[in-house]
Amino acid sequence: MALLERTDADGIAHLNLNAPEKLNALSEAMLDALQGHFDALQGDRSVRAVIISGSGKAFCAGHDLKEMTAGRQAEDGGKAYFKHLFDKCARMMASIPKMPQPVIAQVHGIATAAGCQLVASCDLAVAGQGTQFGVNGVNIGLFCSTPMVALSRNIPRKQAFEMLTTGQFIDADRAMSLGLVNRVVAPDELAAETRALADTVAGKLAVAVKIGKEAFYNQLQMPVEAAYAYAGDVMVTNMLHRDTEEGISAFLEKRPPDWDQS
Repeated sequence: MALLERTDADGIAHLNLNAPEKLNALSEAMLDALQGHFDALQGDRSVRAVIISGSGKAFCAGHDLKEMTAGRQAEDGGKAYFKHLFDKCARMMASIPKMPQPVIAQVHGIATAAGCQLVASCDLAVAGQGTQFGVNGVNIGLFCSTPMVALSRNIPRKQAFEMLTTGQFIDADRAMSLGLVNRVVAPDELAAETRALADTVAGKLAVAVKIGKEAFYNQLQMPVEAAYAYAGDVMVTNMLHRDTEEGISAFLEKRPPDWDQS
């Protein structure tokens, strides 16, 4: 049984965290598996959207605390091990916005600590009603500093700080109101609703989405005037693409576009 299962259909790659006995914890092996698939998807033009889900009763409970405890037994108290682990995790999380395809988290049960970070790192997220989100490392004396990076870029500052310092969970509806997830649906509709969103995204011109996703994250780091200048150049590049011309012609002629999605 694979630790991380991948199934592809109709331009959508579905990655399923498959360690339910550990609540799909982000062990070193799970981090490596995710990174391997993300690296492979970077150049896979047949895939136009990616879904990440989890097996069992939870989406992801964060890092594997038993594995981390074992790492502390090194002569340096675990310093080198922890640096390696958190660097590996950061690289994996940072890979998501760099991927050409939109990545959608399909979240149920709980998403805690680095599991909540994974949701925040995805481009889109759909949650089942009853899902709980938390960055609750502070409850065991470990401030969720790396999850903080993604969380604080998704939700307002004071709400992020409250979650980080109280260790309290928020429910799916609160997560949606704050901007951590896009949609909240009934648990038995979660897979279908996530797939429907992926289908919608995958149905767009892939090169336009790729150009736009890269530009979206780049302009967020810029002052407004610089962002407009950069985005204008991106629009020029997009406008000159053959399939964009076809899309405009099809709209004007009231017919479906004949796009090359290969």
